[in-house]
Amino acid sequence: MRLSYLNLIFLVSTFCLAQQSDVQLKNVNDTILNSKRVLKIAEPFDGIKTMQKLFPGKLYKLEDDNTFISWNCKACKPTAYLDVNGVEGDQMFPYQDGVATRLLSNIDYTDSKGNQFKLLTFNHSVYDMDGLQTGRFSGGLIGVAKFAKNGKVWEMRSFQPAVFACGAFSRAPQPKLVEIGEDQFALTVVHSNGGPGAPYSGFLYLLVGFEGKYQLLMEVDYYSLFNSPSSDWSSSFTVVKDNKKFFRDFIVTTTGSYKKAKNTEDDFEVDLPKELAQMAKTKKQFDFEIVRRFSLKGKFYKMTGQPILKFSKVK
Repeated sequence: MRLSYLNLIFLVSTFCLAQQSDVQLKNVNDTILNSKRVLKIAEPFDGIKTMQKLFPGKLYKLEDDNTFISWNCKACKPTAYLDVNGVEGDQMFPYQDGVATRLLSNIDYTDSKGNQFKLLTFNHSVYDMDGLQTGRFSGGLIGVAKFAKNGKVWEMRSFQPAVFACGAFSRAPQPKLVEIGEDQFALTVVHSNGGPGAPYSGFLYLLVGFEGKYQLLMEVDYYSLFNSPSSDWSSSFTVVKDNKKFFRDFIVTTTGSYKKAKNTEDDFEVDLPKELAQMAKTKKQFDFEIVRRFSLKGKFYKMTGQPILKFSKVK
């Protein structure tokens, strides 16, 4: 009797482990990468179910809210997409070993005329048989789908399976909606990464529908710094409401503190904004504020004028 009971436990344990680790790939047609696909979703709109229609692989719901679609496209031709980590180069998508796609965000917004929209963003990572996301310097590859409400139906207006990769361990940060003009909406993403035990540096990215597709139109460096015993800073931004109808300016304000490192294993000099480098040559510590303005110049936002600097508690 005891032996039978132990055998039962063994079989159940083996089955559970297999259920948790044996993630299968489903081959899909290369039409999934067609940015001109037509898709209509009836109410109620469900983000996960909609993602399944866009990427019709195998759906898995594992522990810790780990829900994803596992798929492979043998007929797809991989394309290079920027990974802002810059460590392992561009990401070739769809991945040769298969793809895990997760719903990153489901954003609702309404324009001034009362039109309703949904912006879905997706996180792609390389297939893992255990359903894990790995690679410290591999970003999550972001895809975007935009829907507009027409009666009781949501119609897909634009679709980009992939745009760019950011974040760490194949996980992109959640994009946030920002209005940058009259009924002109974009997404901001704050990316940060760093080595084990080292400071994490943050960058602000702006993802905008431009010339028929979503593109990165702004990168703000030195947006944040944390996990350093000697220095840290953070930033916020505002969109300038002036006479510009579209692509309004951004004001980025960065505040923080600097303290000269002790040159120990855990405390070493950090990479400073050029506006602080001169002060750091002669002073041991200080608090600071940097105000920068960014304007669209051609096809990219660039800093305009000189940054405004304020220092305090200088020693």
